[in-house]
This record gives sequence, C-alpha cells and structure tokens, in this order.
Amino acid sequence: MILVKKINGDEIIVNCQLIQTIEFMPHAVLSLTTGEKIIIDETRDDLLRKIIEYKRTIAQRMEAMEWI
Repeated sequence: MILVKKINGDEIIVNCQLIQTIEFMPHAVLSLTTGEKIIIDETRDDLLRKIIEYKRTIAQRMEAMEWI
C-alpha cells in the first residue's frame, strides 16, 4: 500500500498490487485492475520510488519468513 495525493489535495492509500498501468499526462493516472482510474498529483520519480520501496519491503519480509 502506498500513500499518494490526489489532484484535489486529498491523500489516499492505494494498493499498488492493483495498479495495471500508469499514464503521465501531466498528472499521473493510475488504472487499476478493478477498472477504476485515479488521477494523482505525484511526479513519475516519486511514484515509482514509492512503488519500488513497497515491493522491496514485501520481498524482504518474504525472505525473512523463509528462515522461520
């Protein structure tokens, strides 16, 4: 889950596992696997950083659980 800011300034949490595509024109438009589209006010670099950090965290947790 990642925290993003919508263009109206509201912050929402998005399940990045549901993100199907991201378009930048000039705002980022997230197309989810549910069919919903969300327009957010995030730069390409910031959005990708958030997604990568989230996925790294999940992968590290999975690796740690393998030792249990």
